[in-house]
Amino acid sequence: MNIPFLQKLTGPVLHKVVGAGPASAERNAAEHVLQRVLAGLPELLAAAVVRIDTGQLLACYTTARELNPAKVAAFNAEVVKQKRMALAALQLEGEVLEDILITLTSQLHLLRVLADGERVLYVAVDCRDTNLGIARDVLRNCEEGA
Repeated sequence: MNIPFLQKLTGPVLHKVVGAGPASAERNAAEHVLQRVLAGLPELLAAAVVRIDTGQLLACYTTARELNPAKVAAFNAEVVKQKRMALAALQLEGEVLEDILITLTSQLHLLRVLADGERVLYVAVDCRDTNLGIARDVLRNCEEGA
């Protein structure tokens, strides 16, 4: 049972792709993207699909309560918006933001702008368990068949 008040107290559901907000085609597509990412990266720590314009979470997955992708959804959307503004300031003709890599001591956080340009896929992996090249390839191909 999904009770929002209790979820705030206990944190996100663990090891399960969870849609956020009312059922819709966009939410279903987000859940499908996360299922494909999870199939390619079973050691995944956390993931989310977020609308860039609003920071609205569409779907998420986590393996640990302290890694709550719902809490950082809007921040990740803002990172993408700010980077787009920086690229616009550089006036790079024909360049489109594809992904952003954030390297931490023991984790890699990747932000992948999805094909529609309106949503971002956020993924956190342990760098001891996941090869960056494989992770980027999985993220690049996660929308196939969606």
